Amino acid sequence: MNAFLATTCIVTGALLAGGCATKKYVQNTTAPIQAKVNQVGEQTGRNSQQIEDTRNQVKQVDEKAQSGISAAQERANAADQHAAVADQHAGEAQKIADQASRLGEKNTQELSSLRGVVANLDDYKMLTSVTVPFGVNKYELSADAKAELDKFATDVKGGKRFFIAVEGYTDSTGSKAYNEALSLRRADRVVAYLVAKHDIPVFRIHMIGLGQEKPVDEAHNREARAKNRRVEVKVFNADQAALVTTGAASAKP
Repeated sequence: MNAFLATTCIVTGALLAGGCATKKYVQNTTAPIQAKVNQVGEQTGRNSQQIEDTRNQVKQVDEKAQSGISAAQERANAADQHAAVADQHAGEAQKIADQASRLGEKNTQELSSLRGVVANLDDYKMLTSVTVPFGVNKYELSADAKAELDKFATDVKGGKRFFIAVEGYTDSTGSKAYNEALSLRRADRVVAYLVAKHDIPVFRIHMIGLGQEKPVDEAHNREARAKNRRVEVKVFNADQAALVTTGAASAKP
C-alpha cells in the first residue's frame, strides 16, 4: 500500500512536471508566431491608411482636374464668343470698306467729269438767261417770276452738257452784310424752284449771293433800286457751242 502511494505520487509529479514543460514549450513556440501576426496586423493597418491617403490624394487631384477642365471649357466658350464678335466686327468693317470703295469710285468718276468740264470750259457758251425781280426786302418768288423760270427750264432741259449760274443781288440800301445774306436767300429760292419743280440736277447749278455788287443801274432813284433787286440766271452750254462751230464750219465755201 505504501509502495502504491509512493508510485502514484511519483507518476503524478512526473505528469505535473511534464505539463509545466509542455506549457512552456507551447509558449515559447507560439510567441514568435504571435509577434509575427501582430507585426502583420500593424503593417496591414499602415497599408490601409496609406491606401486611404492615396484615395484622398487621387480624389483631390481628380477634383482639381475637373475644376481645370471646367475653367478651360469656360475659357474656350469665351474665346468662341470673342471670335464670333470679332467675325461680326470684321463683317461690318468689310461693309464699311466696300461702301467707302464705292464712294471713292463715285467720287473719282465725278472728279473726272468735273475735270473734263474744267478742261473744256472754253467750249461753254451762254445759251440763254433770265432776270427774276424781287420786292424790297423780299426773297419769295412771285407768280410772274415762276412763269419766267418755267419757260427758262423748258429751254434748258434738252441739253446734255450745261451748267446754270444763279447770281443774287440787292439794291444799295441797308448794310453790306444784310444785303449779302438777302441776295443769297433770293438765289437759293430760284435754285430750289428749278430743282424741285423741274428736276434740274443740283450739281449743274452754281449759286452765289453778291449783295449790292455789280448793279445794273448805278442811279440812286426808285427805278434803279428796283432793277438792282434781282437774280440773274444764265445757262452755259457746250452742246450749243459745238453746234455753232459745226454750222460755221459747214457754211464755209
